[in-house]
Amino acid sequence: MSTQFRLDLSIRSRMAAALLCSVLGLPCLLAAQQPYHIVDRWKLGGEGGWDYLLVDSSAHRLYLTRGARVDAVDTQTGKIVGSIAGLHGTHGIALDEVGKFGYISDGGGNAVVVFDRATLATVATIPTGQNPDGIVFEPRTQTVWAFNGRSNSVSVIDTAKRKVAATIALPGKPEFPAVDGKGIVFDNIEDKNEIVRLDAKTDKLTAEWPLVGCDSPSGLAFDVPGGRLFSVCDGKKMAVTDAATGKSLATPGIGDGPDAAGWDAAHKLAFASCGEGILTVVDTATAGYPTIESLPTQRGARTMAYDAGTDRIYLVTAEFGPRPAATPENPRPRAPMVPGTFTVLVVGR
Repeated sequence: MSTQFRLDLSIRSRMAAALLCSVLGLPCLLAAQQPYHIVDRWKLGGEGGWDYLLVDSSAHRLYLTRGARVDAVDTQTGKIVGSIAGLHGTHGIALDEVGKFGYISDGGGNAVVVFDRATLATVATIPTGQNPDGIVFEPRTQTVWAFNGRSNSVSVIDTAKRKVAATIALPGKPEFPAVDGKGIVFDNIEDKNEIVRLDAKTDKLTAEWPLVGCDSPSGLAFDVPGGRLFSVCDGKKMAVTDAATGKSLATPGIGDGPDAAGWDAAHKLAFASCGEGILTVVDTATAGYPTIESLPTQRGARTMAYDAGTDRIYLVTAEFGPRPAATPENPRPRAPMVPGTFTVLVVGR
């Protein structure tokens, strides 16, 4: 008589369970092996491209940068509930700890725009360096760090005074940042293939570490208790770095064209959203950091936000038309977005 076990296991124990089933000669269905799938699609439409997105889990809200505005979406209904408009070229969003204010890196306006999270009204515009891109709230010092893509610097904003308190030079073009909650800030340096560490208490750059096996790092996720940084890179690699020493720990394989990363502390998983249309899931609790899932998403879905409260992943993309022919003025033209096709992909278990 054939017997079948269904093992709803933690990823850490999956390999041991597979070995046990092999010894017993029994087939096992390992529920954690392919844990994620697309559970919904919200076709929001609207004009404009996009960059980063951010979840406010407690408010059931998803913020989407859309060029000259930021849209706020209700994650329970999939509907847009409002927008922060009148901007110039938005990149990222940061949120304070108390649920009161949000901060938008308005790269086209060389500024950080402060908005009221209850009303979505703009309350301040703070000049920064050129083209602020990655942005993060640092809770220990109550500051916002806006990383200026064209100035190779970071503007440190005093949130109480709403002005730049310090400007720190960086060794190259900054990308996405992450914080440990205790006054340390990390940021990928895209054109140097490295990661930097900054001290928010002294406003000093304290370390530069090469990212081994990583080309053009962009998105960054942080396992704070485990002290591990996850940088997504061109060349289908994720660079895992020891946050205390800068030592390279692993370079697991991911999809092509990544631009964002995520971290699931409950299941010890790292994510990479990749423009080729793949969401990569990496098991960080197993030796070798194996890639356990390459979920097909949709072409262009290169940025993401992870919601730890619901174990949901949000990605954004659209449909695209034919790519124009290259010209001397534009040797790498982008395929145009088909109007009205902008969509949020909702991924869950």
